[in-house]
Amino acid sequence: MSRVSQAEAKVNRERVVAAAARLFREDGVDRVGIADVMKSIGLTPGGFYKQFASKAALVEEAAAKAFADNLQNLLALGEEAGEHQAAWQSLLDSYFSVDHRDNPGTGCPAAGFVGDIARQPEHRETYAKGVQELAGWIAPGDAGLAAYATLVGGILLARATTGTPLSEQILRAAHASVARVADSGQPATD
Repeated sequence: MSRVSQAEAKVNRERVVAAAARLFREDGVDRVGIADVMKSIGLTPGGFYKQFASKAALVEEAAAKAFADNLQNLLALGEEAGEHQAAWQSLLDSYFSVDHRDNPGTGCPAAGFVGDIARQPEHRETYAKGVQELAGWIAPGDAGLAAYATLVGGILLARATTGTPLSEQILRAAHASVARVADSGQPATD
């Protein structure tokens, strides 16, 4: 049996965190075991504890990564669109889409981790930081928080009602509502 180099171990760790972030958002932290995460990327569970102290440590890192990746994507979207308002509109269109509703594993980390974090207070600081940063990208202060809360609540309700006509109605109504709330907002400049 060959030993894994430090470079390979680093790559494997990143793969584990990315897989956990996706699986936890898809199925929930309590329903995803270490073996599930490791199997999803073709590794054995035995190597997990060489990289992580516990599943809780993985949850913390996976949530932080999901929020950081989401913010990086939004910043890149802003650069690509050339202005914040165009990026904001692009975000709204993708956020309140059937594709986002039906694919929570690659979707919004706030929506994907919300139930688990509510039951696991040891991760709330990481979650709160992520929410604050993403809301700040939308608009400064309460306007950004209100808009982000509407985004998350809207997608959660749409997911909970998937398969009914109400689901797509929620997507449309939340899109229209949050577009009005944050139309005048600009990204925070802290």
